[in-house]
Amino acid sequence: MIKKFKPKFKFKYFYQQFFSHIGILIVAFLVLSLLFAKYMEDFIYKTNADELIAYGEQMIDDLNRSGDTGTYIFSSYTRVLAGQNIKYSIFNEKRKIIYPTGGRIILKDEEWESIKNGNIHIVNKDYRRFEQGVTFVLLPIFQNHEFIGGILLYSPISGLSEMISEVNEYLFYTVVIALIISLLLSWMLSTFHVKRIKKLQHATSQVAEGNYDVRVQSSNIDEIGELAEDFNQMVNQLKTQMEEIDSLENRRRQFMADVSHELRTPLTTISGVVEGIRSDMIPVEEQQKGMNLVSKETKRLIRLVNENLDYEKVRSNQVKLMKEDIQMTEVLEIIQEQLDLLAEEKNDRIIVEADKDVYVYADYDRLTQILINIVKNSIQFTENGSIFLRGKQGNHETIIEVEDTGIGMNPEEVKNIWRRFYKADISRANNPYGEFGIGLSIVQQLVHLHDGTIEVTSEKGKGTKFEIRIPYVKKSDF
Repeated sequence: MIKKFKPKFKFKYFYQQFFSHIGILIVAFLVLSLLFAKYMEDFIYKTNADELIAYGEQMIDDLNRSGDTGTYIFSSYTRVLAGQNIKYSIFNEKRKIIYPTGGRIILKDEEWESIKNGNIHIVNKDYRRFEQGVTFVLLPIFQNHEFIGGILLYSPISGLSEMISEVNEYLFYTVVIALIISLLLSWMLSTFHVKRIKKLQHATSQVAEGNYDVRVQSSNIDEIGELAEDFNQMVNQLKTQMEEIDSLENRRRQFMADVSHELRTPLTTISGVVEGIRSDMIPVEEQQKGMNLVSKETKRLIRLVNENLDYEKVRSNQVKLMKEDIQMTEVLEIIQEQLDLLAEEKNDRIIVEADKDVYVYADYDRLTQILINIVKNSIQFTENGSIFLRGKQGNHETIIEVEDTGIGMNPEEVKNIWRRFYKADISRANNPYGEFGIGLSIVQQLVHLHDGTIEVTSEKGKGTKFEIRIPYVKKSDF
């Protein structure tokens, strides 16, 4: 037995979905925001450094072309760069600043070695060597492949920080707006899924209460839609199975009622005769007649019990068929001989119509049982008429027909004759031949065991025809 786990608190599926979506979105936005902020910061510093490098390279190029000390060039660049909030210094190979004059440039050893080797050195942030935090670049100056100094260009990072702060502010607003929209979308999506699950839950409760007509709208857009489709199929199968169970239960009840009714009549007759003889209520000259009646009713009881046992064996596939080639004229004539006396009691004639070259591949005993049941049924409902037994060879099959000129049946009766103990006519209630509506059920099962088919056509007042088709394969075809 599976123990049911009872949680201390319930965490509804809606909140599971909602908070999982929000959690993922918040983490995603935080990661993306940090990455974007870092990217923008690096991009702004790089852009600023590239601008400083471009000015420095232009100055070096102008100096090399001027061929003099470049005082005019320096003053021109000073005015231009001042408008860009950029300052610069030019120093020689001894680290002495030659423009503007005075002082020595303060560089780390690795920075100095880098520009001496012809590299451009970039520092994005420096707060120690200047009055304020700056971004600076160092560009080497070579003359005839000899290092003669360099240029230092720098600009305050305050403007860059303001730009980065502004970008981060816009990014924050964007994230907040996106998060709000995501919250709404997550709420709508979670609500949508929860509603679908609640519909399934409600439908499941309906099925548990015995309502098998409930259905859930399904789609193939996601797994919940597929689950709804599977649920509908399950309910359809449950409905079919419950209908079959109800039908079987009704048939069981009807069967018990029919059996009780069929057993009551002969048992009452036997009991009445025995009590009459014991109490001397039946005259001696009538006692033999009473004993004959008891014998007859006893045989009816035995036949009824045997037929029920036979039916259950056939239905549960406990019958093993011993198939062989059987000549139709032979088996039909035997049936005719066995039932001629029975037919004469109703003033009926049994007529055999079959060629000697017609064969059927079947179990002899079971085929005889099939035909006797059908012919007895025809005799029972035919008076002053004829019963035709025909055998024909079809295309890879043998066709057997039993046709009578009796009272016939309506379509509803034809539909129900295969039911156990079904009485197609009120005369079955006083059946003198021991056929209690179970014989045709056995016939149908035995025909199916032969992989054959049986069909009935009948018209009220004109008669009934049974047509059996059993597959036939010649021995030469094996």
